[in-house]
Amino acid sequence: ASGEPQYAELHRSWVDALATVLRGRLAIDAAHLVVLTEQPKNGELAGTADNVRATFERLAKETKAEDLVFVMLIGHGSGDAAEAKFNLVGRDLTAVEWRALFDPVPARLAVVDSTSSSFPFLAGLAGKNRIVITATNSFAQRYHTYFPAAFIQALASPDADADKNGRVSLLEAFTY
Repeated sequence: ASGEPQYAELHRSWVDALATVLRGRLAIDAAHLVVLTEQPKNGELAGTADNVRATFERLAKETKAEDLVFVMLIGHGSGDAAEAKFNLVGRDLTAVEWRALFDPVPARLAVVDSTSSSFPFLAGLAGKNRIVITATNSFAQRYHTYFPAAFIQALASPDADADKNGRVSLLEAFTY
């Protein structure tokens, strides 16, 4: 949940840009792309705790160990330590609750929490076969970030491909 119209517009632009990069440059089949957002467009779901839960329950059943699930949280975060939350439409989910949703998924998981107050998610979501990237690196960083814009731009840019192997890794995107 964006909280204010200016953030709703900005977050929507980032969601649209990410979906475009995933479908376009990264050639992700639209059938494998789930978009949960504050104001869903056709084919998207509302970003509610119930829809997040249902999505991960489905992924737990449908994915295999060799699959990769990429999750990018765009919006607002709040709180600290175990009580850190990602703001959804309606009730928010804490880092502990997100971990409980992720743990049953057999696939490798890459999670990018691009929000304010995302630092607690780094340790809170860490696990085997899991990459976690956060926009903030301390409890004190509680302000809105512009990390999503830079990260999405990196995913779309050949310039972010530091080792020139024709693809942008998550580390390269983060570094860029």
